[in-house]
Amino acid sequence: MFQTSVLASGSKGNSILIRTKSTKILLDAGLSGKKITNFIQSIKLDENKLDGVVISHEHSDHIRGAGIICRKLQIPLYITKPTYEVCRERLGNLPVGVIYFENGSSFTIGNIEIRAFRSSHDVIDGSNFTLKKVGDDTRKLAIATDLGFSSFLMITQLKNSTSIILESNHDIKMLINGSYPPHLKQRIKSKQGHLSNEQAVNVIKEVYHPGLKNIILAHLSEENNLPAKAEKLMRDYLHSINHDLQIIVASQYKSTKLIDV
Repeated sequence: MFQTSVLASGSKGNSILIRTKSTKILLDAGLSGKKITNFIQSIKLDENKLDGVVISHEHSDHIRGAGIICRKLQIPLYITKPTYEVCRERLGNLPVGVIYFENGSSFTIGNIEIRAFRSSHDVIDGSNFTLKKVGDDTRKLAIATDLGFSSFLMITQLKNSTSIILESNHDIKMLINGSYPPHLKQRIKSKQGHLSNEQAVNVIKEVYHPGLKNIILAHLSEENNLPAKAEKLMRDYLHSINHDLQIIVASQYKSTKLIDV
């Protein structure tokens, strides 16, 4: 068993669950502890059996409930040291402690091996991740959200993934013509902002291989995107190469089903 569910994804809060038969972790906890608990219960899992929380970066929509969950379940927090230093007060007391990892390195929680690599976002030390079940090289989960462009490093890391959780934040025309102030539009479009639907498709063009089974589009803007737009653009590309795989659009308000990586 090697499964994932995007519990919630968007500017109001992000959290992803990854599990094997013996290990269960959260990647980010950017909602209240109660909401995270409710989302885990909604996919019929025991919210009291987590082995750790991994943090990608310090924005509130990724850390809001992390301290609460770690205190409630008496589990450690995994985070880079620079990220921890800028959000330690917001995380609060962590009784089981903090375990540091570094971008460019791998670490394990139970039988899940996690490789962290730097993301291009306007944060101190942002991370994206690939995950494997220890001893199983046939399946690989890649998570790439909150990034402004597809770097060579990111493309390299995402290759040979069987499942990809990928940011598809905005439709560029909706963003340009929308109500956001100019400085915010520029931030989102910048190399430290967020990937557009078109950029997400271009990432898949770079990393596609016949073993890719699942694409989960994540971190969609509620104002500058539509789930149908993001999905259609990705599906049109896949149809153009005669490949029909599972595309799921993650939501801010409802968890995805458990997906076999």
